[in-house]
Amino acid sequence: MLQPKRTKFRREQKNRMKGMAQRGNQLAFGSFGIKTLENCWLTAQQIEAARQAMSRYMNREGQVWIRVFPVKPVTKKPLDTRMGKGKGDPYGFVAPITPGRILFEAEGVSLAVAKEAMRLAANKLPVATKFVVRRDYVEQ
Repeated sequence: MLQPKRTKFRREQKNRMKGMAQRGNQLAFGSFGIKTLENCWLTAQQIEAARQAMSRYMNREGQVWIRVFPVKPVTKKPLDTRMGKGKGDPYGFVAPITPGRILFEAEGVSLAVAKEAMRLAANKLPVATKFVVRRDYVEQ
């Protein structure tokens, strides 16, 4: 599972996600990618599930880049616990995502294979996505 080796603080505030992605919003490594259209918190498990679905469909050919990393700790209080008594314990990490962010990139496979692999990966994610292709891409 993806998670930071260490964090400065165990707990973090929620913060607000507003506006479009200011960085990570263009293809940088591969010719194909999926771009988000909504705000969300992607958990480490969701990112891993999408990666597995994509690489399995591509038969481990080509190359896949994960462009997001879960760095934000999320806390949860135990069930049947009354309000108060402090913040809950950390139970996982999430990646805050804003619209326009590229989540995954792929290279080394045909357009049809990449499109289907990205569709399978997008089905594992809790956010609406869009398939994008590099501007200067030409089919071999």
